[in-house]
Amino acid sequence: MFDAKIRPWIDPPLNRLGRGLARAGVSADAVTLAGLGLGLGAALWLALGGAGWIAAVLILGGRLADGLDGAVARATTKTDFGGYLDIFCDFIFYAAIPLAFVLRDPGANAVAGAFLIGSFYVNAASFLGYAVLAEKRGMQTEAQGQKSLYYAAGLLEGAETIVLFVLISLLPGLFVPAAVIFGGLCLITAVARVVLARQVFQAGA
Repeated sequence: MFDAKIRPWIDPPLNRLGRGLARAGVSADAVTLAGLGLGLGAALWLALGGAGWIAAVLILGGRLADGLDGAVARATTKTDFGGYLDIFCDFIFYAAIPLAFVLRDPGANAVAGAFLIGSFYVNAASFLGYAVLAEKRGMQTEAQGQKSLYYAAGLLEGAETIVLFVLISLLPGLFVPAAVIFGGLCLITAVARVVLARQVFQAGA
């Protein structure tokens, strides 16, 4: 919901950093993998019961890298594989943080964690399916910045997910209610996207 609104604020500094990394010979794919490494490090730290503020720093660092990889690609050469790797790593990260809370306290968090991961799966299906059909029809948008896939906006997007993960890292006692509420909103987002897809793609190609 907020991704498009914050783009004008975050893109200029990210692009400057991206150009600097590109000049230093750092590839966009390397930045993507570094971001995933930080995210998985946060998940492992949370699963082991580590301090939440360290996990929050790792999460924010990983998401910074997630924004920087595109900036590096724009400063060098954008590739379809780079876009594929980016979204592949994103979904690994999105599953890893809820799973970490399940492993941290299975008795208290398993049901809410499974619900949250399931809602991410449903939301991802609505998002990726929309992107495939949008590509088939030659649709384009840069509302979320320059992306390899068509990004259909929704109630919950990347910014809201980062806020959730930082919040539950700092306040792990809120995991269950936060996961249930966020998962419910994810499902609403998915249904809204399906309704939009029906309106846009109902007619034959």
